Amino acid sequence: MTMEAIAKAKFARYGARKVNSVLGQIRGKSVKSAELLLPLIPRKAQELVAKTLKSAAANLQVKAGKKLDPAGMWVKECWANQGPMSHMKRVLPAPQGRAYTFKRKVCHLTMVVADEPSKRN
Repeated sequence: MTMEAIAKAKFARYGARKVNSVLGQIRGKSVKSAELLLPLIPRKAQELVAKTLKSAAANLQVKAGKKLDPAGMWVKECWANQGPMSHMKRVLPAPQGRAYTFKRKVCHLTMVVADEPSKRN
């Protein structure tokens, strides 16, 4: 029976599309190969993904009750959804003394790590 662990990063100050572009490159890979690949991805969101991946791997080790090899752990699922944009309203200077409002993007990242590779990959 496969064991799974979840790690979440909520209200992260990144756009969901940009985080998903990083997640697409590590989905289905082992945790060790994903950790080696992440620093090579030229996106700022890779820092968030790397921290969440380490947290999910640590959660799986705690759940298993023993030290697991990162090469034996796999990224089963990972996704980023758009968070609420109502919290971070900002103002942009506009012509004739006006102020245009815009909303900063926020995302929720969820990562599922398992001790066996996924069947669909």
